[in-house]
Amino acid sequence: MRFEITHHSKPKLIDPIFIEGLPGIGNVGKISTDFLVENLSAKKIIDIHSDFFPHSVFVNEKNLIEVPTLEIFYKRMNNQDFLFLIGDIQPIDEPSCYECCEVITKYLKSVNTKEIVTLGGIGLQKIPKNPKVYVTGNDKDIIKSFPGANPKIYGIVGPIIGMTGVLLGTAMKYNIPAASLLTQTFAHPSYLGIKGARETLKILNKKYDFNLEISKLTEEINELEKEIKAKVKRIAEVEGLETKPSELNYFG
Repeated sequence: MRFEITHHSKPKLIDPIFIEGLPGIGNVGKISTDFLVENLSAKKIIDIHSDFFPHSVFVNEKNLIEVPTLEIFYKRMNNQDFLFLIGDIQPIDEPSCYECCEVITKYLKSVNTKEIVTLGGIGLQKIPKNPKVYVTGNDKDIIKSFPGANPKIYGIVGPIIGMTGVLLGTAMKYNIPAASLLTQTFAHPSYLGIKGARETLKILNKKYDFNLEISKLTEEINELEKEIKAKVKRIAEVEGLETKPSELNYFG
């Protein structure tokens, strides 16, 4: 099967912006993108299945099983199309990660994607009181376009691992401007980077004018946290994302 793409609908896309947020350190990217999909009432248009995803199924709150899946959602706002990639898993190894990113980026190129944004966390030894957001990417202009994100990231992070990093590379291959917002969080497998997600969302809100009510973010993200919390342990067990608190590193 490798990577099987199922289209639920095919809206006419005009220069869409693609935002990715999958499990990683603090699940900052996942929390942020899940929040956007829910808050903006985005519509699912694509499922991605693969035998390169973890060899397991999940049991949901309805006591039914769910197959590991990546999903792409669509929303049009302010005369701009947006695509959001969410999911509870990442590909299980390096070759499958590269292939998955290649498949997704080819699709994004085919619909003339304007830019790609990936979201993730920077793992720290302690819980940050005021998480900082850093930005890097494959194009200087897109890096400058995120208000409030610190572009001086060299020496702050090591390799950007997983789809959050590899998508930047495949985007460069297909000449699509791409950036990654990386937010400080606590490098512990059971920690959820709610504060970091809030800071990430503030920057996305400023750049794309999502009309998010920042004052209500904490309450709404905490509701989302309840759903994600039940999935964190299984994600760590299936994907081996556990990180020792003494380590300073980053996972997409």
